[in-house]
Amino acid sequence: MNTAKKILKEAKLVNAAEEVFSKLGFKNAKMEDIAAAAGITKVTLYSYFQSKENLYMAVTYNAVQSLIDKYYETIDKHKFEPGIESSNALVSCFMEFCEENELYSEALLEYFALIRSSSNGADETKMPVALKESIYFQKIRNIHNLPFKLAAKELERGVADGSIQADIDIMVHTLHGWSLGVGYAKLISASGENKSPIFNVNLEKIKSLNLQLTRSALTGVIKLS
Repeated sequence: MNTAKKILKEAKLVNAAEEVFSKLGFKNAKMEDIAAAAGITKVTLYSYFQSKENLYMAVTYNAVQSLIDKYYETIDKHKFEPGIESSNALVSCFMEFCEENELYSEALLEYFALIRSSSNGADETKMPVALKESIYFQKIRNIHNLPFKLAAKELERGVADGSIQADIDIMVHTLHGWSLGVGYAKLISASGENKSPIFNVNLEKIKSLNLQLTRSALTGVIKLS
């Protein structure tokens, strides 16, 4: 099979895996479930992906790449506006991404939890063997910092154009925006299928508050110490 056909076949299998993981969750999903969804035998599936973990890393790679694409689209949309607008828009983009892609947001959270627990992947004793052997895990590691770099660049642009206070710590505020998005993603996950969040608080109000906090912190109304 030539490279182009192999890539298309793998993409089809990953799409099938996404459907199954969305319905059953990673732990409950079985390779035979994914093979059935793709219309192939389990043996054929294993010839492309040697483990369920590698398939999940392929899904996670799609998640990271999709988020990066959304970030680029957001930055391009706001490129003629002050940096504070694009910075705030990126926080909104992350939250909307989590709303629209629950599987992807869960995959991202699990991946970054793994990275933290394994000292950025350096401590291989904390990683399953299947992950260490996953080409998709290596591909993700090559791009996983890009969303942070893109956000930091927009903050720097805001400082340069005067729309963001000059004395901010760029990385603190970059991580602050990310943490707001992560917290929002966890609220979505806790809400379940009925989208009824904890204490019946409307998620839109949480999103709005997050954006207000971001803008206030960047303009100096709220000081992060």
